[in-house]
Amino acid sequence: MLDTIKSNAEISRIFSSRRRYSNQFATFIVADGQEKSHKDKGLEEHDPCGRVAFIAGKKLGNAVWRNAAKRRMREIYRANSSLMAGKDVLFIARGSIMDASYSKVLSTCEQTMKRISHEKG
Repeated sequence: MLDTIKSNAEISRIFSSRRRYSNQFATFIVADGQEKSHKDKGLEEHDPCGRVAFIAGKKLGNAVWRNAAKRRMREIYRANSSLMAGKDVLFIARGSIMDASYSKVLSTCEQTMKRISHEKG
């Protein structure tokens, strides 16, 4: 089961000052899962396996498109969740995520997630 980020404060924290990785289908914004800032800001603690939020903006399409994009992102994340252990990740859809085949999106996002997992800092 996915541990999702639901708090606007947590999403804002990750958006404001963390590492960004992009490919043609999505943008990943990554923060380490366990940080001192959680305690400093009074935010709740979570388990060390990491959490994720899926975002598809209203400018990209209607509700049907956004829900389909989020379903696709969820499945890609599930297939590669071991690469993101211990990290908080915002997975932001780009307009082309629904235009390409699932296998193309999966392989591209998998390469990006491997790059994220190998970087330190």
